[in-house]
Amino acid sequence: MSETGRSRNCGAATFVSGIVLAGGESRRMGRRNKALLEIGGRPIVSLIVQTLSEVFLDVIIVTNSPDQFKFLGLPMFQDLRRGFGALGGIYTGLSCCKGDYGFLVACDMPFIRRSVIEHMLSRLQGQDVVIPRIRGRLEPLHAIYSRACVPYMRELIARGDRKILNLFDQVNVLEIPETELAPLDPDLQFVANLNTLEDLEKARRAGKRQPEE
Repeated sequence: MSETGRSRNCGAATFVSGIVLAGGESRRMGRRNKALLEIGGRPIVSLIVQTLSEVFLDVIIVTNSPDQFKFLGLPMFQDLRRGFGALGGIYTGLSCCKGDYGFLVACDMPFIRRSVIEHMLSRLQGQDVVIPRIRGRLEPLHAIYSRACVPYMRELIARGDRKILNLFDQVNVLEIPETELAPLDPDLQFVANLNTLEDLEKARRAGKRQPEE
């Protein structure tokens, strides 16, 4: 485990959990669970958990299919409010994790990097959200959220609003530009996600070229 994890990530007063949002089937993947697709002979979710476990003392899975993820040996939580997609998953993860903050990552991002996560943690100075902006777009499923966001998420859910980005107008957000993260991952593969079989094949080819950190 890294020194970041041993020191509770951001100093003695702050504890950050790693949270994997393990959604269900994908129509564009032939209704297969993306988290369980393999790269290099290992399920994507295992690759993600390995990286998170190198950084965080507490790692949890948010899933409505817990039987599929028992092999990970991690705490699992089902959506507290179903039907709200990623927002509902983040809400559940922050409500159930041990940390003051949660680093949220989607289950279909096989190339997350410890160095990128640790840099994001180093920039956390009491903000509610720390999030990368890559190629002009915010990456809400590779971001750090404070538990202070939970009441605002609850309000969004109460009015039927599923958009994570609508949270950001209500809380203190630090955007990290890609120029700050590119030295750690020149191809910016850490935000690559898999939506189609073509994406999967590209990831499998790229996986053979990924350097060890």
